[in-house]
Amino acid sequence: MAQTLKEQLREDLTAAMKARDSLRASTLRMALTAITNEEVAGKEARELADADVVAVLGKEAKKRRESVTAYTEAGRVDLADREAAEGAILAEYLPAPLTNEELAAIVLDAVAAAAADGKTGPAAMGAVMKAVQEKVAGRAAGDAVAALVRSSLS
Repeated sequence: MAQTLKEQLREDLTAAMKARDSLRASTLRMALTAITNEEVAGKEARELADADVVAVLGKEAKKRRESVTAYTEAGRVDLADREAAEGAILAEYLPAPLTNEELAAIVLDAVAAAAADGKTGPAAMGAVMKAVQEKVAGRAAGDAVAALVRSSLS
C-alpha cells in the first residue's frame, strides 16, 4: 500500500528528531500542526487527501516566502534566513513548479476550450481560471495564473 504524504511527514519528523536536526523537526512539526488544524476545521473532522495536504503545505510555504521578504526589508537577515530554510524544507514535499512555457500551454488549452463552449473575452475569465486551477493545483502562483489568463483573454 502506498504511503500518504502525511505519513511521510511523520516518518521524516521522527528521523529528524533522532538526527537532532532541530530546524527540520520544528518545520515538520509546524507542517503537521497546520494539517491537523485543517482536518479539524469546520463542522466535521476529516482525514485530508494528499492533494489537500499539498495545498496546506503550499500555504505554509507561501507564508515563509512572504516572511522572508518582510524580514529582509526590516533588516532582520537572521530571521529571513531561518524562514528561507523552513521554506526549502517544505518545498521538498511540494510538486515541482510549472515552467512559464508549461503554464502558458495549459492556459491556451483552457482558453481554446472556453471559446469552443462559446465563452470569449473577459466573460470567460471564471471558466478558464477554474479549468486552469484544476490542472496546476499548487504548482503555480494564483496571481501569476490570473495575470496570464487575463492577458490571453484580452
